[in-house]
Amino acid sequence: MRKIVSYGPAIVVSATMLMALFAAPAAVRRIGFANTEASVHVAQVGLDEENILERLNTAVRSIARAVEPTVVHIAVDFRTQRGWSRRSQGSGWVYDEAGHIVTNAHVVRDAPRVVVQFFDGRSVEADIVGLDRSTDIAVLKARTDEGIFPSRRATSQQVEQGDRVFAFGSPFGFKFSMSEGIISGLGRDPNVDGGGYTNFLQSDAAVNPGNSGGPLVDIRGRVVGMNVAIATGMNPGGNASAGQSSGISFAIPLDTIESVAEQLITVGTVAKGYLGVELPTMEEENMGRLRAMGLTRGAVVTRVEPDQPAEKGGLLADDVVIEFNGRDITSTAGLRQTITVHRPGETVQMRVLRNGKPVDLNVVLGSQAESQVGAQAAQVALAEFGFVSTEQTDGGLAIGQMLSGSDAYRAGFRPGQVISKVDETPVNDYRELLQALAEKGFTNGRRLDVTVVEQGRERVLNMLYR
Repeated sequence: MRKIVSYGPAIVVSATMLMALFAAPAAVRRIGFANTEASVHVAQVGLDEENILERLNTAVRSIARAVEPTVVHIAVDFRTQRGWSRRSQGSGWVYDEAGHIVTNAHVVRDAPRVVVQFFDGRSVEADIVGLDRSTDIAVLKARTDEGIFPSRRATSQQVEQGDRVFAFGSPFGFKFSMSEGIISGLGRDPNVDGGGYTNFLQSDAAVNPGNSGGPLVDIRGRVVGMNVAIATGMNPGGNASAGQSSGISFAIPLDTIESVAEQLITVGTVAKGYLGVELPTMEEENMGRLRAMGLTRGAVVTRVEPDQPAEKGGLLADDVVIEFNGRDITSTAGLRQTITVHRPGETVQMRVLRNGKPVDLNVVLGSQAESQVGAQAAQVALAEFGFVSTEQTDGGLAIGQMLSGSDAYRAGFRPGQVISKVDETPVNDYRELLQALAEKGFTNGRRLDVTVVEQGRERVLNMLYR
């Protein structure tokens, strides 16, 4: 008998399996697309219904509308054979109803003509009322009494790490720009030992060249500081004062601004409180002394000047200042700046650690002697000339970090050179250098001969501050 074999069912089963093999992924994809579509729809409905972000946008827009009319664009002009030529630009903000404008001293220093532009396009000339190079603060007076909108200030308000802030100014010439960030740190000293008074606010709000002098405001549109536009990547051998933003910016605190601006407006000069102590030149030295005492914060007093306010108030060498008139002190830079916010004759309350135990003192501040003021001015001028830091070595005072491309670098100064003389005055340490520069007229633009020792050989280089 012959066996009859049927292939029909097997073919049907195989075909069914092949169809399932190809159809299943497509079905899975359709299900995935449907799930994604549903998820997107739910998210969109949630965004339409939720108004938290919309309220945040509204608040930020209100800050922009409230602050922009108080900000000015500043242009510095110099006369040439063909007329006026624009040299540099910066920012500023209206300080009061009289039309005083605050900006950075380095924006308008030695400017023959200053032109300020308001948010509505009006441009008027402004006069320099006064400036203080050591704090990098200047006050201008606009030649108009129309359309003046003073900034609101957060006077006596404590700024804290994490506070949201907004920076205004003209970065790269883009006038009346606004950026956002938070306060990243307090009491910063970006120039190590070469930048005068330091106790800067640090933020991550984008700040670039042209933001100099613009206001840093809080969530209520009140000024808490002033951008110094030194928010940069560290150049090789440089500091945080040139270049473009790399996510770190610095601002002068409002209490410093108000102290200096009020004096410039009322008397034209600035008198800063004087304590009469010596502190470590470098913050690294201060931290080393603190660690040796088992501490992590404060400013170590290395010496108390005889018959000066500190001695009269009971301060001793090796005391660690941790609080000054209610403000926490975390570094020597912070203490220096905080002292100078107060005026001569003020009584301040200090808390120090003496042998590990807290001691409260009342000290009546004095005024800085002319030589001390000159040394402070020389310190600022030296930083602007291009010296970022110096190092005390066995051979004497050596140049540390420098700004590449600075006047100092172009004059032939290099890291590692030991400074031995300014003109014919011997120099052994940083204090003697500042004193010599002040006495010889460096800050007034006098050209000085500076002798340096490099690889055992002496060289005479010129130092000129412009």
